[in-house]
Order: sequence, then C-alpha cells, then structure tokens
Amino acid sequence: MAEEFKRIVRVLNTDIDGNKNTFMALKKIKGIGFMFSNAICNHLNLNKNSKVGSLSDEQIKSIHDLLENTKELPSWLLNRRSDPETGEDSQLTTAKLRLTYEFDLKRLKQTKSYRGLRHAWGLPLRGQRTRSNFRKGKSLGVVKKATKQAQAASTAKKPGKGDKK
Repeated sequence: MAEEFKRIVRVLNTDIDGNKNTFMALKKIKGIGFMFSNAICNHLNLNKNSKVGSLSDEQIKSIHDLLENTKELPSWLLNRRSDPETGEDSQLTTAKLRLTYEFDLKRLKQTKSYRGLRHAWGLPLRGQRTRSNFRKGKSLGVVKKATKQAQAASTAKKPGKGDKK
C-alpha cells in the first residue's frame, strides 16, 4: 500500500511544509538547529534529502518520540545541560524553551545577580560599551518637538513687566 503525500506535517505543535527536505524541515521547529536536525536524521536512519510529506506515520512518530526522550543522543548535543532545578540534560523545544528562558531570567532577577540586574535595567550584560550604543528608548538630554511647542506657547501667554493688564 502506497503512502499518501502529506502537504503539512505536524511535529511538536509545529506545522512543517511537506515539500521541504527532512533535514531542513526539522530546523523549522523552535529549539532544533543544524546539528540536532542532522543527529535526528542520522540516529533514525532517515534520508536527509527526502521530503517530509513522504515520511510514514511511524517515522514521524519516531521523530516525536526521539524529541521527547533524548537520552539516546549525546549530552553535548542538547540545548539544556545540567538544569539548575533537576540537574538533568534535556532538549527543550517550542513553548518549553520560551517558558524556561523566562523562568531563568526571573530567577536571575530574584537573586539580584549582576546579569539579573542588567536584564531588569534593560542594559547589555556582556561587557559592551554603553556610551554610544544601547540608547534606544531613552531620551538623554533631548527635548521633543511637542515639549518645545508647549513651552513656547506657555511663555507667549505670560505678560511681561511693562505690559498692561
């Protein structure tokens, strides 16, 4: 029985175009990059140049299972090594990646570490100069046009010393 070509394949709550090569299509999932996509294809013996839409349901399920349980892959390949809470190595993808990043920033801010304070203040964290860069959103000694007009209008209405009332 011939498998039907799927135009859209859903993996980890991400819609993937079925016309793309397997290797490139896996990179569309947030949290999966070049090396990890390559490792998935090699570990599951998938043809990197075959279209994702031509993969069988078992192959798609095996991709999903590998992404859920990454113990079979080397730990240096994963994007979350030695998690501060659990101490385990894992691969975070999609919404878990975003939520974990936000919780990490909150933890840094609560402990009032240097990085946490710089994040809270909206300043760079890694030693960059701030004299000429990172000035977006801050008005440093600049009077805006609307403020100038309001000041000019208020001074024009005030009578001088020699004016009659």
